[in-house]
Amino acid sequence: MARNREKEDANRVSVKDSSFSLLKLISVLIVFVIGVVLGLASSSHIDRYFLYKGEELTARSMYIDTVQFSENDGKVSVNCQREDISLNNFIRSKRLSHRMTDEELFWRASLVPEKEGFPFKRVPKVAFMFLTRGPLPMLPLWEKFFRDQDPEKYSIYVHALPGYELNVSSSSVFFRRQIPSQHVEWGSISLVDAEKRLLANALMDFLNERFVLLSESCIPIYNFQTVYKYLVGSMHSFVESYDDPSRHGRGRYSRWMQPHIHLSEWRKGSQWFEIHRTLAIKIISDTKYYTLFRRYCKPSCYPDEHYLPTFFEKFYGSLSANRTITYVDWTLLSPHPATYTASNITEGFIESLRKNGTRCSYNTGTTSVCFLFARKFDPSALNPLLNITSKVMGF
Repeated sequence: MARNREKEDANRVSVKDSSFSLLKLISVLIVFVIGVVLGLASSSHIDRYFLYKGEELTARSMYIDTVQFSENDGKVSVNCQREDISLNNFIRSKRLSHRMTDEELFWRASLVPEKEGFPFKRVPKVAFMFLTRGPLPMLPLWEKFFRDQDPEKYSIYVHALPGYELNVSSSSVFFRRQIPSQHVEWGSISLVDAEKRLLANALMDFLNERFVLLSESCIPIYNFQTVYKYLVGSMHSFVESYDDPSRHGRGRYSRWMQPHIHLSEWRKGSQWFEIHRTLAIKIISDTKYYTLFRRYCKPSCYPDEHYLPTFFEKFYGSLSANRTITYVDWTLLSPHPATYTASNITEGFIESLRKNGTRCSYNTGTTSVCFLFARKFDPSALNPLLNITSKVMGF
């Protein structure tokens, strides 16, 4: 009987121990779960804290232009400079170098302010755009043309073949005036691409009002003041556009351009144009008609002779004087115009270019000054031209 009681007591102790162990296990599990919950909650707050700080840091960094680190006696100091977003930097680009594609460039240059007027004094400038394969042999003549003139009245842009660097001194008006370029092939749509690239880069300066396309063989035949007054004072752009019924005109038309361009709208004209800012924006913004020329105007169709003349005929004929202001001699009946060498350069010859006995339209009247520039001039003509500029051309 005593043994039975001992067994019963032992069983009771065992049950009590089991109950205590189970209770202890449950308590540990509860504490663990509570710990996990608190840990997750704390982690969420920490993530949100660092996320907020990261966003705050990003927002602040938007206003930081540069961060410079310097070390003095083992101490690192940080110099922060805020980005200069002044109006002056917006209306004109300080540097011509950029990494935009043509598509990005044309989009950026096509932006037009909706608000009328300008919140600054605006003196209209003439953009002189040089489309060249390499060197500018007439550069000394052009530098003489620009000498002592108000730099707020003109700007210069040079499109040369990729890899070519214009070698001029830092004092030259052509210093750092090259734009990012691409390969250009004579007679192809790439010539139009280069023209649009020059226009777009020049449009980045809101002060540019008139845009004139020139080549490396072009020269001015009047002084800067005359050219500036003539262009800025004109009510029209100068884009030559005419209907040529021969195989060199209508013969180049492709019926694949219908219904967007009909044969009756097909035009030909000089590549060397001068246009107002409003029309420059229209040209770089066009993709529909440009694409037609890229697809269907191929040798023996030359886009640089037909794209702008046809484009103007369709939409902006009333805004053009329908003539060029760059004299070119095509009397040789050759695929290329006459080239003038040193032997051709005389005072009488230049005078004949300036005043050739004809009159042309200008605004609401007529004028005897029909050409402001002339081409093509061989490099050998440079020195004879420099000798007569002051006497004949006025600079």
